[in-house]
Amino acid sequence: MHIHTVIVGAGPGGLACAMILAEHGIPTLVIERHETIGAKVCAGGITWGGLISRVPPDLAEKSFPVQHIITRLQTVRIEEPEAIIATVNRKKLGTHMAQQALEAGAMIMTGWQVKEIDEQRVVIEQKASRARQEITFDYLVGADGSNSLVRRHLKLANNRMGIGINYQISGDLQQMEWHLNNKFFRNGYGWIFPHSNTVSIGAYIPKVTRTITTQVLKKSLLAWAGSRGFALEKEQAKAEYINYDYQGYKFGRFFLVGDAAGLASGLTGEGIYPAIISGEETARTIIDTDHNPAVMDALIRKHGLHRRMAEWSSASPAFHYLAGELVTLGLRYGIINFNKLEMAT
Repeated sequence: MHIHTVIVGAGPGGLACAMILAEHGIPTLVIERHETIGAKVCAGGITWGGLISRVPPDLAEKSFPVQHIITRLQTVRIEEPEAIIATVNRKKLGTHMAQQALEAGAMIMTGWQVKEIDEQRVVIEQKASRARQEITFDYLVGADGSNSLVRRHLKLANNRMGIGINYQISGDLQQMEWHLNNKFFRNGYGWIFPHSNTVSIGAYIPKVTRTITTQVLKKSLLAWAGSRGFALEKEQAKAEYINYDYQGYKFGRFFLVGDAAGLASGLTGEGIYPAIISGEETARTIIDTDHNPAVMDALIRKHGLHRRMAEWSSASPAFHYLAGELVTLGLRYGIINFNKLEMAT
């Protein structure tokens, strides 16, 4: 079987890419190794000026015109006339985007895993039956996350990886909180994100090292959550590596989008919005090789700024502390715009 563009991964980036390609009449196949689309370790927070403007309002579980930023020295309340951030259910978002892609004419195969890649073909295997198919392509798009098989085929290393851990527990809270506390999270942060009938409680740290592992972050997260009145020891945690080691997105007939390209924010861990933007821009580049790269260039510049800020703030415990307090002070006095940080995951 020959398909013009094969997309590996049915996350937001892959589905955004598939929809635009299919709308332009390009035969497109999305391969997803999971049986269902959308589920992922994710706090589900999206900035109002970013992703939420691209999805139906009824996908927002809760919307927040007020944000609370809490450090070891400060508590800052930021309020806007309209909602700054909303929370979404990743499974519902994935289902919505998959339906859009299907209606545009894309094909989606779930429960199939890529086993082999070469310059002109992929071999995929159905997880249930072990049946195999060979597909040739004109273009291959890797939208398969931080541990991308397509990225590994391109021999790109992952030297900048963050860690995100999330607990999704029952509850009905009304206040969205960000905690910049270097005692627990170094130069990362903890969050409390209310959803419709659950609460996401989690933490992100920009860089994995021998002393900053998933186990270390989980221990800190449990201690911090306990100090906020949440006993999470008997709850189930879900963890994910977050790749922000961007080394390019165009490689001949191969493309990388989202976390596979390392386009998640090193500073905040946000991945949904850059995945969608890079997926859309990849589709437009496949359609028109002379496509203006201005949107992608702006995304890459912002990514580079966040990476440098993450590296600067990780220099020492004193820098962790100073960075958190300075950012919060800037937010307090309007020097830093909250939406410009796009602090969402």
